[in-house]
Amino acid sequence: MMIWREGTEADVPAVVALLLDDELGKWRENADPSVYLSAFRTMQSEGANHLIVGEEGGELIACYQITFIASLSLGATRRGQIEGVRVAASRRGQRIGEALMKDAEARARAAGCAILQLTTNKIRTDAHRFYERLGFTPSHIGYKKSL
Repeated sequence: MMIWREGTEADVPAVVALLLDDELGKWRENADPSVYLSAFRTMQSEGANHLIVGEEGGELIACYQITFIASLSLGATRRGQIEGVRVAASRRGQRIGEALMKDAEARARAAGCAILQLTTNKIRTDAHRFYERLGFTPSHIGYKKSL
């Protein structure tokens, strides 16, 4: 049985392994382990920034980050921003991603959010179909700038 829970510092190495187990992550997740632990501690201190992990049989097999954002736009609509969605490669195709997104939606609703939003890399065409099947619409164009 899948359990969705708040991630802990002890989960960080397994989450980094999930991030690495990905076509893009294997090239961009190469920082020193201490950097990830420091980032997790910063997330914890922010209060509205959460690492959520999916565990089954004591094994961490999925994760995502959700941040709750207060906003003035759209009538001061509170938003849930999802990042770092991953399911272990060996477990894909088993509807775990769907369960993950349902968990994220439930958490966003409980936090008073009226919008759940995410970005995904342009090359992730399978992910695009997945998100659209779950009711997400590609309504905006996202831009990023490395600093």
